[in-house]
Amino acid sequence: MEVVVADNASTDRTGEIARSRGCRVVHVGKRVIAAARNGGAMAARAEVLAFVDADSLVHPGTFDAIDRALGSGRVAVGATGVRMSRLSPPIALMYMLMVPTVWLAGLDTGVVFCRREDWAAIGGYNEKLLVAEDVRFLLDLKRLGRRRGQGFARLRAVKAIASTRKFDKHGDWRFLAGMLLTPLLFVTSRAALERLVRRYWYEDRA
Repeated sequence: MEVVVADNASTDRTGEIARSRGCRVVHVGKRVIAAARNGGAMAARAEVLAFVDADSLVHPGTFDAIDRALGSGRVAVGATGVRMSRLSPPIALMYMLMVPTVWLAGLDTGVVFCRREDWAAIGGYNEKLLVAEDVRFLLDLKRLGRRRGQGFARLRAVKAIASTRKFDKHGDWRFLAGMLLTPLLFVTSRAALERLVRRYWYEDRA
């Protein structure tokens, strides 16, 4: 097993810390989350790929569970799911709003995994998307898997712990308001949506 850290022009010593822990660090200059994920995948040498945000905590049984899921031959793609590193009323509300949508779509988040050949077959993550690249990625892999009689696996016993650092920085209610505004702007103003996304996910470097 190898750990590859895609350093997407970080300013918080991510690369330095990763190297000190024995990780491989690859620098991805293009400031798009999808590009960072693809950059890490291209540098990896393994037949199975697992993607997770660098500020998440991974359950120690994660990779054994992934090995079992893909080894069954019935799974094309899957995810562990997440729980938040802390809760508050706005964070809990966000979680309650998102979970039904995620489940109805047959998707999940956390540590997302697939076979390298399948990542390549769909062209990886779509680098034209500033957000929701993970949703498109999972939908494309599910479509590919259906043609082979394979499905999506939720590994609920090994949930990752998601960071709340954006809530911590911007305030729980303010960040929730921004997230709730996103689908409205998607319909009414793509330009305003891009400004919001860039402000929170790309220009917020500290």
